[in-house]
Amino acid sequence: MPPKTKSRFDLISNLKALVLFILLCTTNMFTNASEKFSWQIATPESKGLDSKILRNLHKEFEELKHGYINSFIVIKRNAIVFEEYYDIDYAELTKDKKDEQIRILEKNYGVHANPMYNYFNPEWHPYYKDTDLHTIQSVTKSVTSALLGIAIDKGYISDIDSKIVDFFPDYASNFKDKKKQSITIRNLLIMSSGMKWDESTHAYTDPRNDAANMENSEFWLEYILSASMDSAPGDEFNYNSGITILLSQILEQATGTSVESFAKKYLFSQLGIDKFFWKKIPDGLTDTESGLYISARDFAKIGLLFANKGQWMGKEIISEDWINEIMAPTILTNYPNTYYGFQWWLYSDVDNKEIWMQAGIGYGGQHILIIPKYDLLLIFNGWNVFDIERPTSEYLAERVIDAVIEY
Repeated sequence: MPPKTKSRFDLISNLKALVLFILLCTTNMFTNASEKFSWQIATPESKGLDSKILRNLHKEFEELKHGYINSFIVIKRNAIVFEEYYDIDYAELTKDKKDEQIRILEKNYGVHANPMYNYFNPEWHPYYKDTDLHTIQSVTKSVTSALLGIAIDKGYISDIDSKIVDFFPDYASNFKDKKKQSITIRNLLIMSSGMKWDESTHAYTDPRNDAANMENSEFWLEYILSASMDSAPGDEFNYNSGITILLSQILEQATGTSVESFAKKYLFSQLGIDKFFWKKIPDGLTDTESGLYISARDFAKIGLLFANKGQWMGKEIISEDWINEIMAPTILTNYPNTYYGFQWWLYSDVDNKEIWMQAGIGYGGQHILIIPKYDLLLIFNGWNVFDIERPTSEYLAERVIDAVIEY
């Protein structure tokens, strides 16, 4: 007996069932990949903060009582509880300073004067060419520490006590000094390379500053590695933006790709950061010392990732072990109650209450401030590069801590 012929209705029903099955499988397969992060929004009071105190601080920012602040975000228990932005006309503010700085740079560096590092050029600072991408300056170093940890987690780098000389085969002549030959990746991370460098005595707009000289040189790596040794590696803290550029070379050598590409694949795409700009140095490397531009909310995402020990939406982006190493007070700095971890600043006595704070800090007023005791994450962008009074990280933290009602 021949089989019954299926009706048109049966065929359509079966086809619908097949399509539904495929959709369910596809949904299950890609749910995690396509799931988007969405910020929680809450009132300050619902998270134990006094909104009046936060509004008062906001008013002071509006009145320019603390210089030029561009964004102010308070996050408590993973929720944004306060968020304000400030519209400042930097083209007008810098119209005289820009040309004056151009003359200074051209006088000192000639054709190598780099407009990207003219800090009074409104095309480059603080925003990238009329976008909402804001320079984060030296917080780029803190992002670089995350990328190094990811490279270690993925097996590209085996040991941070490895000698850096092995990553610079084209610069053997710069490593004749036995002390320089003994510099390790760890020494770079904690700013204890021992190389002679001064970027603290003079402003970043001053040609006597080593960082300014580097940023306007033709070959950055040569400038950095030609420095003589001032002390044995690991002996003392000396803030040196150049050595974070060395980490760019190390990451590129180890991973076989640019730092920007590595960050896009393993960090930014994971956090949903799809808009950013990252400067390149003349040597072709990614500028890991100060070159990253992102929006304020994406800046906050990076802070939240660190605050949550490398976890993001239930997924480990950076191992907790590495985050703990980054945030360990490894070396005492030149400032009271202030330590340095792996490209992060660590304060031990915020608000004179022995409260610890983890801080990514950048020139001009870029701050990621993590205060674990209160489960607080504070984000600030600004451009305080002018001769005016400016707030410190500790001051900003203390003003927000004043708003804590419960924790």
